[in-house]
Amino acid sequence: MSFADLGLSDELLRAVGDTGYTEPTPIQASAIPPVLMMRDIIGIAQTGTGKTASFVLPMIDILAHGRSRARMPRSLILEPTRELAAQVAENFETYGKYHKLSMALLIGGVQMGDQVKALEKGVDVLIATPGRLMDLFGRGKILLTGCSMLVIDEADRMLDMGFIPDIEEICTKLPAQRQTLLFSATMPAPIKKLADRFLNNPKTIEVARPASTNINITQWVVPVKGPSFEKRKALRALLGQEEVRTAIIFCNRKTTVRELNKSLREHGFSSGEIHGDMDQPARVAELERFKKGDVNILVASDVAARGLDVKGVSHVFNYDAPWHPDDYVHRIGRTGRGGATGVAYTFVGPDDVENIDNIEKLTGQKIARVADVPEAPAEEAPRRERSGRRRERVADASPRTEPRAEAPQVDAVRDEAPRRERTRRDRDERPRGGRERERERAPVVAEASDDGGWNGPVPDFLNVGLRY
Repeated sequence: MSFADLGLSDELLRAVGDTGYTEPTPIQASAIPPVLMMRDIIGIAQTGTGKTASFVLPMIDILAHGRSRARMPRSLILEPTRELAAQVAENFETYGKYHKLSMALLIGGVQMGDQVKALEKGVDVLIATPGRLMDLFGRGKILLTGCSMLVIDEADRMLDMGFIPDIEEICTKLPAQRQTLLFSATMPAPIKKLADRFLNNPKTIEVARPASTNINITQWVVPVKGPSFEKRKALRALLGQEEVRTAIIFCNRKTTVRELNKSLREHGFSSGEIHGDMDQPARVAELERFKKGDVNILVASDVAARGLDVKGVSHVFNYDAPWHPDDYVHRIGRTGRGGATGVAYTFVGPDDVENIDNIEKLTGQKIARVADVPEAPAEEAPRRERSGRRRERVADASPRTEPRAEAPQVDAVRDEAPRRERTRRDRDERPRGGRERERERAPVVAEASDDGGWNGPVPDFLNVGLRY
């Protein structure tokens, strides 16, 4: 089957052809025709299956007929994270280049001014995160009464982040007569309830068993029994393999992301980082560096797990086993995309045994263990290294102009101080449930809050003691 068999317009087929794609993926082949026939859809598909194009392509053809009005978008796409919203916007730009459709992107972390101006001109496609959309709606900057098409993407992620109440409220502000498309990798009971309430006689399309992992991804568990510097040693050994071309490394904490990226750079790796404490322009810049190949390793927190779509990622490393089993499916889905093959390694220490057990129960498969795990050499022992660094400072007090020859020792010093590690763990965020658990912490600033947080003005009672 080709894209021409799906009933798409010539302009759209031309845009698809420009990207080099010739055959639709299973989810695209199954979803596009009923969407063009204005059916409501429930799409159950794992990440990396081409799900985004399965609603972007037919939406472009549907919206080609009609005209936008000020502050009244004709269609709405809800995404759980800024990165994923931006990725969908890129898809519209790519596939809609031969159509004259206008688009606005509403996400947190950027100034509202330009977003409001775009809405006032009128847009055909509005791509938004729930928090920013609810904020602008509350300010009276947007009306949803003219929206005839709604897409709820990554619905299970919305549930994890606590956005379902917001989505329910948004749905009540849309016209009752509309087309609704809901996509999710899994279908837990709250999502089923949401679909039953807001979708009209939907067609269910399932291209993979819920919570299954991509068969094109070879998965490994890397047992690590020693302290953290041994885990870093094992990671560096695996990153040094010739077949590792581009890699994403996921950590559970933002502090771990920063420290691990610093360690990798000290050991000569070309790496970058992305996490929730970075503002949106910094995140975008770091992603562009990774996409362009300026760095071939990206250390990330879960803020990037579902928002990254980079071609050619050969490996994914779970430096920390994810706390929630669903996150494992979405993390490793950054590789093996579009029919390509990939490899995923998950490091498992004594405290991660329960996490990996839950992952295997969710996916219904036993993950193979790496038998030969690289061991840290004796000279990386922290106590011995600390005294060695003292001697080095005494022997050479002049400024250094070249990299230190014994850079690997730096990690052992940083990783050994138990009191400092306990303090960091106490300080780091832990999953507490709902929106708090999943959302990365953002500064308390009206224009730079994270998705799903309060984007409005700071209440007067919070300004006590502040002086400007």
